[in-house]
Amino acid sequence: MADGGTQVPAGGEALARLNAGTPAMAATALARLDEQLPWYASMGPQERSWVGLVAQAGISAFVAWYRSPGRRPVSADVFGTAPRELTRAVSLHQTLQVIRVVVDVVEDAVPDLADPAGQPALREAVLRYSREVAFSAAAVYARAAEARGAWDARLEALVVDALVRGEVDDALATRVTALGWQGHARVAVVVGVRPAGDPEAAIAELRASAGALADDALVGLQGERALVVLGAEDPLAAAAALAPRFGAGPVVVGPVVEGLSAAARSARTALAGLTAVRAWPEAPRPVAAEDLLPERVLSGDATARRALADRVHAPLQAAPPALGETLRAYLAHGRALEATARALFVHPNTVRYRLRRVAEVTGWDPTSPREAWVLQVALAVGALAEAPRRA
Repeated sequence: MADGGTQVPAGGEALARLNAGTPAMAATALARLDEQLPWYASMGPQERSWVGLVAQAGISAFVAWYRSPGRRPVSADVFGTAPRELTRAVSLHQTLQVIRVVVDVVEDAVPDLADPAGQPALREAVLRYSREVAFSAAAVYARAAEARGAWDARLEALVVDALVRGEVDDALATRVTALGWQGHARVAVVVGVRPAGDPEAAIAELRASAGALADDALVGLQGERALVVLGAEDPLAAAAALAPRFGAGPVVVGPVVEGLSAAARSARTALAGLTAVRAWPEAPRPVAAEDLLPERVLSGDATARRALADRVHAPLQAAPPALGETLRAYLAHGRALEATARALFVHPNTVRYRLRRVAEVTGWDPTSPREAWVLQVALAVGALAEAPRRA
């Protein structure tokens, strides 16, 4: 159809020659695909047959379109014979190369299909048809991309949900690969409130940001919570850069684990931290779930109780008794050095030395208000974990 809506005249003699010459033009088109397109020649038999169907349908559709331009969408004639998988096996650029080969074949045949007086009209019809079919190809691929994007988003949500539950098997590995996960060894899970606005648009923006900051990224939505699985050389640095992309509220980072198979541990720890972080309003953003051990203990997290018992109570039990005694006295006397020294009948410098040793043994510094709180909860957890003494 012309730009103004007029139709190209379909001469009877030219139309008859077009009908008669269709098989020969189709055979020529297939031969040229082999000659001119290396990627076509290297394809498997099934994919070659799909592309061949499109090429042959392109010529047949031109004849029908020339008879009555605008009779129906070109895509129905040209691409209706190809399966949906074609958009994955062949790119839009490659499809346009096929269309160009087909158009060239028809153009080369114009002298045999029309007399000199009718050739200009036929050539014009070929040019306009090529424009129509190119736009139709773009529309087909755009619809396929939209459908694939929606499917990929659903698949990604299922994958993240399975990772959180620890359901890692061969099927999940295949799905992760289909989503483009490259298999980075170091993984951490970040959780927070989803960005404001339309959920799909917000998650798409979060996914784009995560993909730009990490080698691998998966994003899932659980109600108002957004979970991001990051695979990178330094997942914690990627998580820190990603935190501003979450919605208002705390952002918690789970521990770094080795591979997706262990991502469930990072996810569970991060989710436990997100529940507990409300008890620490001054927490940084993002905050590591490992920095929320006392709050997690208060929220009933058994993993945090074991961690504090192992990291604080057990090392102090193995250390000289004076360290634990000094730490308890220091905390009981409001972290006052002089009062602690008087209670223990030692010099304040002795108290300082013992507190430095406590920091070396446990990894937490009693002279820091936040870390003193961690140690105080750890001492209570350790005491409760000990078997009660018999009278």
